Amino acid sequence: MDLYAFPPIAAILDAAYTLVMWLAALLEPVAGSAAAAASVVLLTLLVRAALVPTGIAQAKAEQMRSRLAPRLRALQQRHKRDPERLQRETMKLYADEKASPFAGCLPMLAQAPVVAVVYALFLHTAIAGHANALLSEELFGVGLGTSLVAAISSGAASAATLGVFAGVISVIVVVAEITRRAFRPPVDDSADASPLAGAGMARLAGVLQFTTAVFALFVPLAAALYLATTVAWTLVQRVLLRRRYPLAAG
Repeated sequence: MDLYAFPPIAAILDAAYTLVMWLAALLEPVAGSAAAAASVVLLTLLVRAALVPTGIAQAKAEQMRSRLAPRLRALQQRHKRDPERLQRETMKLYADEKASPFAGCLPMLAQAPVVAVVYALFLHTAIAGHANALLSEELFGVGLGTSLVAAISSGAASAATLGVFAGVISVIVVVAEITRRAFRPPVDDSADASPLAGAGMARLAGVLQFTTAVFALFVPLAAALYLATTVAWTLVQRVLLRRRYPLAAG
């Protein structure tokens, strides 16, 4: 069963489609044939702006976790032979600090349906029983419904296709590298450190930053534009929020 064919979800997706096509018409006098692609970028920016409060909540939760981390490590060291006591003391610490170990999870869950609907808008060829005309539009002669891998495998990849996707994926890769360097997790290779804090996990976290670029190879150009805009926005937002809510030293 197609979840997006479920009437309430289809109606929401159709409303998002109407909005993006309205934005394309609005941008056409300025952007010309690239208006539809510009509307994808603009819609993505509007959605990310609306989700800024969730980013703030996550930044505050990350700051709280960094502040409590030394005390949590001390508890783990003190009660490592008594898991039940460790759990009680950990929950007491969170209660005393009026914090929650799940802080930041709810905002992530809250934004997931919004992101899923917007992303689906750039993937589905049909929406609420009608064709998704957005994917028939073009950017520099490349259809927004074109996937790089599909175009190459079918022999239909033109120089324009390769050039446009190279530009979009380059943006994603550059942002991923900046993010990897700017937000490299701290490494703790001491004997008592958690396996999640080791050098191996830090390297894995760095590699995972580039998975979005891999996805962009397989999805339609419209979705790739969405991904590029999203990662760029997320990097800028994280930098600004990290300055506003810095992590505890050490």
